[in-house]
Amino acid sequence: MKALVTGFDAFGGEAVNPSSLAVGRLRKRVGGIVVHTAELPTSYAHSANVLRAAIEKARPDIVLCVGQAGGRTELCLERVAINVQDARIRDNDGKQPIDRPVVKDGPAAHFATLPIKACVAEMRKAGLPAAVSNTAGTFVCNHIFYALMEIAAGHPIPMRGFLHIPYVPEQAARLGGAPSMALDDIVRGIEIILEVSASRIDDIHTAEGRIA
Repeated sequence: MKALVTGFDAFGGEAVNPSSLAVGRLRKRVGGIVVHTAELPTSYAHSANVLRAAIEKARPDIVLCVGQAGGRTELCLERVAINVQDARIRDNDGKQPIDRPVVKDGPAAHFATLPIKACVAEMRKAGLPAAVSNTAGTFVCNHIFYALMEIAAGHPIPMRGFLHIPYVPEQAARLGGAPSMALDDIVRGIEIILEVSASRIDDIHTAEGRIA
């Protein structure tokens, strides 16, 4: 079985992006899973093309895209991507789309096909703060999550989804005490998601409803 895990380059004035740092630390093999990685640009215009090329090269069974969500305290597996671009800040191309669709005339939303609740349960068992999130925002993270689901229509990928992660401590120190998580814990969380996704198709039936 093969997995593709992606992170983003730094954006918004940050020197690092913990998603790319964590992805860069992943082992090449997690259990029976061969792990491929890629870094995506924080760009509405170009990120989907880079993701598509990485998928075509790796031909993965699992795709997990990972992005930074400063201010969050947990590893947040996203449930849904929405067909909206509405940028609070400019992307790395200097673009700031407002109220535009990711895909013109596309579905209003796509749902992750990862067993997200089972993954969250296993991360918690490992002592990691984790949650199911019901909003991936409207910046490039949501854009690429939605694009992934669209790309999968032409490339059968059984398991696909998006993980939002907190700042790492070096960012929190600079930002004056924002929530953060150790990079090793983020890496372990990603590996758990891959392991659980490779071992089961069905999700567990448990309440995980929340606003974010």
